[in-house]
Formats: sequence, C-alpha cells, structure tokens
Amino acid sequence: MKKNTFNLKSFNSLPIIGILRHFSLEEIRPIIPIYLAAGFTTVEITMNTENVLKIITSLKQDFPSLNVGAGTVCSISDLEKALEAGASFIVTPITSTNIINHCVKEQIPIFPGAYSPTEIHLAYSLGATAVKVFPATQLGPTYIKDILGPLNNIKLLPTGGVTKENLISFLNAGAFGVGMGNSLFDKALIKTKDYNYLENHFNQIASIVKSKI
Repeated sequence: MKKNTFNLKSFNSLPIIGILRHFSLEEIRPIIPIYLAAGFTTVEITMNTENVLKIITSLKQDFPSLNVGAGTVCSISDLEKALEAGASFIVTPITSTNIINHCVKEQIPIFPGAYSPTEIHLAYSLGATAVKVFPATQLGPTYIKDILGPLNNIKLLPTGGVTKENLISFLNAGAFGVGMGNSLFDKALIKTKDYNYLENHFNQIASIVKSKI
C-alpha cells in the first residue's frame, strides 16, 4: 500500500476540494498547472471515473505538491484500491463506519458524507478529519450555521451546490472548507480547452476565498 501524505497546511491556505468526475487524464493533466498557479492545492478524483486509479497515480507522480484524493468511495474494496493507487485522502458520499474506522486506523484523512445532525455527529465522533455535508444544495449556508450552533467543535465541508456566488456565504457560516465540482471545473471550458478563460475562472474563485481567510 502506497503511503502519500496529505498536506493539511497547503489545503488550509485555500480550503477547497476540487472534484473531478468523468474527466480523462488527457483532459485533466493540462489544467493542473493552471489550478496550482491559482493557489489551489487539492483535487478529488471520483471512483466512478473511468481509469480512476491510473489518474490518481499519474497525478501524484507528476504533481507531487498536489493533494490527490479519491471520492465516491463506498466500499472497503474501493478504499483499498484507491490507497494502493496513491490517494492521500478519502471522500465518501455516505457515513460508512467501516470506511471511517479503516482510514482512522491507517491515519488517512477521511471526509465522510453526512446530512442529518445525528449522521454528522457520528461521523466526526468516529474520527473523521471533517464531515462532508452532502448534498448542501437544498439547505444552503444557513444549515451549516445551524448545525454549528450545538456542534461547534465539528469541522464541516459542505459539498454539492457550492458555487462562486454562494461560496463566501458557506465560509461565513463557519465551514471548514468546501467541495466544488462542476462550478469549479467547468466542463465546457475543459472540453473546448479554453485554458485562458479557465485561468481567470480559477483566479476569481481563489480571490474570493483569500479575501475571507
């Protein structure tokens, strides 16, 4: 099993997990230097992406400063494959006791998905690095603020529905960080290789976060 260290300090400098789903390595590779230059440090490759293990391994080798994790991990089998490929952190859409326990034992950062206060508390009490509040689309930043009222010691990472327009609201509500997929990695820009516009897009989002932290 390959051990790859997650750099929490670099993540905290721009606390966004960029979620890459259903992109090929050929599409991803050219945008990572632009992504890093804007100040981003962390990407998640979902396990339902074709050739995901090859993508994780390649990105770790080619961009050693990049935190490369595996997302949509729903089984111990997927977890083991992701770690063997070199994933330095794990993200799930669900609260899986088995996956959390395994990651805690192996000292692998784990961001499990949860929604209700009970799920969120359970995931964090099991040792989650932070809890991915998913999906965050419907209840929005107010829900994060409400959860952190009684559960203020828990680190929350809202994901799903986080955009350039509401990003600062989630951070102001007390979010530890956020996960961003299509709103960060614009499929149209990537498919058409509009790297100049993509650079501006990354820089705009990075500036919003940096103005807060």
